[in-house]
Amino acid sequence: MMPAVMRAMVRDNPLLGRYEMPVDNDVAFITYRRTAGVVTMLHAAVPSRLSGRGIGTSLVRGALDLARAEGSKVVPLCSFVAAFIDRHVEYQDLLARN
Repeated sequence: MMPAVMRAMVRDNPLLGRYEMPVDNDVAFITYRRTAGVVTMLHAAVPSRLSGRGIGTSLVRGALDLARAEGSKVVPLCSFVAAFIDRHVEYQDLLARN
């Protein structure tokens, strides 16, 4: 599956407080906490059997794209999300400033 297609599969699950991406009968996800106009991304989880396939990267891109579409800023407490944003300048405008 192409990463852009996987990214498009990321959905917000507000009942569980996470962004989810179904893959091969499993789910990769990023837990979050919302406040007014800010999504704090807490933890990214990709099932170990799915590792090494770019799923984490597609998940983060999709979650950031959803945050952008809703007009939210992002606080990346998850080290994986923070490192992704550090490496991808096109998402740095989403960072919430203190």
